[in-house]
Amino acid sequence: MTQLTIDSFKAMMRNALSRIKEREDEFSKLDAVIGDGDHGTAIVTAMSAVLEGAEKGTEFKSMLNDMGFNVMLQTSGSTSTLLGAFFLGMSDAVAGTELDAAAVKAMFAGGLENVKKQTKAQRGDKTMMDALIPAVEAIQASASDDIKTILTEGAQAAQTGADATVEMKANFGRARNYGERSIGYADSGATSWSCMFAAFAEAL
Repeated sequence: MTQLTIDSFKAMMRNALSRIKEREDEFSKLDAVIGDGDHGTAIVTAMSAVLEGAEKGTEFKSMLNDMGFNVMLQTSGSTSTLLGAFFLGMSDAVAGTELDAAAVKAMFAGGLENVKKQTKAQRGDKTMMDALIPAVEAIQASASDDIKTILTEGAQAAQTGADATVEMKANFGRARNYGERSIGYADSGATSWSCMFAAFAEAL
């Protein structure tokens, strides 16, 4: 696939919501270890609002903008703030009704850039950034012109990043209060974001 269409992108979003719903309990159980145990519910609610914003879209910039604002207006909390920032950042980076490989790379880079403005978390802090940063870096570094290949490389990097959080001590948010006790469990946010990237690639 050398062009990403609006319909293909909507299929990515629908699949992401479906895959996240399937694992909702798993994400909440991970969150319960060092958080308040509601991440599964939060990400399903947030992705539902994102998808609602996407459904009427006919053009990338305005659709991504609607997705970002919809999730921020409908739901509160860090999950929706960061997802909203991701799609609003994507919106700033693209235009038109079809995206080639270079535009897809630019879109994901724009998303990451905007998320970085919302959180000071770095890679290694045991947060969703441990999945998002490697995913977008792999997307940028991909030598392929095939969009499914590019997103598959991103998904693999996100999964590796999420897996790596098992050995990490939480340095961010409320989870950092758990110190050494946070080691031995994957971060719920990194795990759900890696699920989302896997669903994007799978849908194409």
